[in-house]
Amino acid sequence: MAGKQNAEQIARFADMFTAMGTEPRLRIMQLLLSAHPQGLVVGEIGAELDIPSSTLSHHLEKLKNEDLVKVRREGTFLWYSANTEALRELLGFLYAECCTRNKAIEPKAIVSICK
Repeated sequence: MAGKQNAEQIARFADMFTAMGTEPRLRIMQLLLSAHPQGLVVGEIGAELDIPSSTLSHHLEKLKNEDLVKVRREGTFLWYSANTEALRELLGFLYAECCTRNKAIEPKAIVSICK
């Protein structure tokens, strides 16, 4: 069962990387992290990154589908924010096995940086 769970987890993380794997989406994530925890209104994201509304909606939807961003409605405004918990999991996954072959650093020391 652990192997299947690990395979599912790897597939989930691969999908997250794929979602961030375009230059506009990576810029969106960087911008949302700079505005964390409040986030930004869609119009602010588009204006700051010079991304047209229709294209921006597509990018935000892709990021939201992979749980990389959260969205909340306040009146007529949609606020987007980075899902730092999902990003923390992703970084923890990358660093979990770090240095285990040569035992240079305890993996727990690196993972704790992500917390």
